Amino acid sequence: METLIRRYLNYLGNVSLEYVRDLESEIDWNDRLISIRGQRGVGKTTMLLQHILKTFGDCDTTSVIYVSLDNIYFANHGLLDFIETFHQRGGKFLFLDEVHKYKGWSVEVKNAYDEYSDLHIVFTGSSLINILDSEVDLSRRCISYDMQGLSFREYLALFKGVNMPTMPLEEILSEPEKMCRRVCSEVKPLQFFNEYLQYGYYPFLLEGAKSYAMRIENIVNMIIETELPIMRSLDSGNIRKIKALLSILASGLPMSIDTVKLSKMAEVSRTTLLAYLQHLDAAKIIRLLYSDNHSVKRMQKPDKVYLENTNMQYALGGMEVNMGNIRETFFANQLSHAHTVEYSSTAADFLIDGKYTFEVGGSAKDGRQTAEVSNAWIAADDVEHAIGNKLPLWLFGFLY
Repeated sequence: METLIRRYLNYLGNVSLEYVRDLESEIDWNDRLISIRGQRGVGKTTMLLQHILKTFGDCDTTSVIYVSLDNIYFANHGLLDFIETFHQRGGKFLFLDEVHKYKGWSVEVKNAYDEYSDLHIVFTGSSLINILDSEVDLSRRCISYDMQGLSFREYLALFKGVNMPTMPLEEILSEPEKMCRRVCSEVKPLQFFNEYLQYGYYPFLLEGAKSYAMRIENIVNMIIETELPIMRSLDSGNIRKIKALLSILASGLPMSIDTVKLSKMAEVSRTTLLAYLQHLDAAKIIRLLYSDNHSVKRMQKPDKVYLENTNMQYALGGMEVNMGNIRETFFANQLSHAHTVEYSSTAADFLIDGKYTFEVGGSAKDGRQTAEVSNAWIAADDVEHAIGNKLPLWLFGFLY
């Protein structure tokens, strides 16, 4: 226990409160059981430690503790035994990181929650965690949050010192030029937008741009080689095929899926191909889009596939990327935080929340595809201000 406390204090000593993600203030930390899911590298650990430092300071080692379950300590000690000792010493607030690294975590967390009514537990884990499908159903007890990487707005705040409020989609659509003027009075967004598309989604840019692409590759390899075999029972012998499939996808995304052709290229059956796509989607490596989310069946072919974010496109697809692909990937990524994103099968590119149609393109995009469509807009790159129904693409980076 003392070793874990020393490590916890060491972590706190290295945390800065200069910039804290908005999600930290959106979480109701009074709930007794909270889960925070997200892809590796998006900043879950940092946010936990910032919350602890803000709320409890750096001196309380009795009522609060942070531990990561990939710590070697838990190779020889049970989580529930640790929680019992912590509670007996006066522990009230337990922050567990990387819970998916500990086999049987959900059972022991559930037992601790039921046994110690004054104990608050917050845990973080992979995007692959499903509290409904874990060994015990935590859904009735647990309040869940999902954490994405940095939005364009958050990137400007963290790296450029430009602090702006979020802009709900309804405000952007109803008063786009007002929103544009608000931003442009503080910063020239086009000056930094392409930089964000390449380097801005993950907070680990703080550690330098030189190794940025390599870090993304390491994250993807960790998910495929470690998390998928453990959390989706993926046969480790098929890791090569998953990587081959991802390589094919990364070189040509976004794409409409031809399951016959793609199955042959990846050397897997159609059923296996669709299962792999769903695994990669759940892991936040790719994004599957369907033309009707309400009628999607488990093994239905997706209508379109994207990488999860534009930084991945640059890192995995090479520097010679297609800007049309990048623009669509950015739009789908930023809108997916709080909105339903569907593939628009009848006109344009995307249908948002079942009622807003968007065509995404460059500054020359004229909107002929959506001329007969109501509630239709163009999200155009390389423009600073809104003109009619043509809105700047960068503006959708202020949604969260």
